[in-house]
Amino acid sequence: MAAATQPVPALLSLEEYLRTSYHPDCDFVDGHIEERKMGELEHSTVQIAVGAWFFNHRAEWQIRVASEYRTRVSEFRVRIPDISVFLHADAAERVRTTPPLIAIEILSPDDPMNRVIKRLEDFLRMGVKNVWLLDPIERVAYTLTVEGLRLVDGARISIPDSPISLDLPEIFSALD
Repeated sequence: MAAATQPVPALLSLEEYLRTSYHPDCDFVDGHIEERKMGELEHSTVQIAVGAWFFNHRAEWQIRVASEYRTRVSEFRVRIPDISVFLHADAAERVRTTPPLIAIEILSPDDPMNRVIKRLEDFLRMGVKNVWLLDPIERVAYTLTVEGLRLVDGARISIPDSPISLDLPEIFSALD
C-alpha cells in the first residue's frame, strides 16, 4: 500500500526541457510536457493585436512585451503565457523567473476551462499581480485574482494607479 503513495518519477527533467525546442512550445508541469492550445485564427489575431497594443505603448509606459515567453512559475513548472508584459527596467532573462507585470492568456475554442484556470493560477502563485484572460469568440475578458475569475465590466482592463490598460473593443475589432 505504501508504494501507491510514492510520487511518479518525472518523465523529463527541467534542465532537459529547457534545452529542448518544441514546435509549438509546450508547458512543463511537474516533469511532464503539456501541449498548449493555439493556432486558430481568432486566437492568433487577438494575440497579435494585444502584442501590438503593448508594443505601441512601450515607450510611454516604460514596458516590454513578449509573446510566448517561457516563464518559470515554480520550481518544477514552466508556463508560457500568450503575452507577457514587464517593466522596461526589469532584467532580461532567458527564461523568466521574476513575475511579469501582466500575464495574458487567450482562450482557444478547445481549451477546457478547468485547465485554463490551472494555468492562470500558476501565474498568481508565482506572484503575477495582473492575470488576464481574453475570449476572442465571446469578445469578453476576465481577470483572475485570489478572489477568483471575474468578468471585466467595461471597455478596458487596466492596472490600478497606472496608465497601463488594454482597450478591449480595439483589440476585438481586429477580428472584423
